[in-house]
Amino acid sequence: MKQTIKYYFSYLSMIAVYMKNTVLHYLIVIYLLTSCHSSEKGDSLEQKKDSGVIVKKPVLNQVRPVKYTQKPPIINIVDTISSRKIIIYIKDSARTYERVSLKLAQIYGARLSECFKKNPIKRTGQPMAWFSTRKAPFYFEAGIPVNVRPQKLPPGVMIKELRTDSAVIAHFYGPYDLLHFGYDALEDWLKDHNKNAADTPFEIYITDPVGKKGKPLDPYKVQTDIVIPRK
Repeated sequence: MKQTIKYYFSYLSMIAVYMKNTVLHYLIVIYLLTSCHSSEKGDSLEQKKDSGVIVKKPVLNQVRPVKYTQKPPIINIVDTISSRKIIIYIKDSARTYERVSLKLAQIYGARLSECFKKNPIKRTGQPMAWFSTRKAPFYFEAGIPVNVRPQKLPPGVMIKELRTDSAVIAHFYGPYDLLHFGYDALEDWLKDHNKNAADTPFEIYITDPVGKKGKPLDPYKVQTDIVIPRK
């Protein structure tokens, strides 16, 4: 996450239309992650091919970013215990990050929602995401924590459990294109305390960056948690 990123606010309008019948909170992942990586073009995928539906590019500037003065992000690091979680998730890939945003809209707004229709389960936390690559082609997992393991899984939906474990967490407040400072701070903390990561880091999107009136919030009031399980 150490690349300089631009926000793609126009995609929020496209995603909002697609997800008009879903909970507004699902927009958090799409809004945040549309600024997560560069839009570098990728070569042909070695794994699952990007087979998403091509969506017509929306009219630009339909959603305008809130103006703010660039300043350092606020990063609070805590050494804590990460609780056990049951996650329903989907693996996917995309050639560009614009395609990632569209696929995440499908995953959170439609494909994972089928689990809730077929099983008596409840969501127990905020949307989560893991990225195994930092540049195109992107390989990622997108999931939602639930209270129990569902018995009926739609095609492509999988289950994994995160065990109760020690973890260091960065509570990050600021523009998402500065999130790499959060990762840097966590790496420095691990080094200073002679600790090692025990598993892949993941992000939890705590605050919905879109207000009740559909306008982006001050990014310094938007919280993203970066979690690194540690030994």
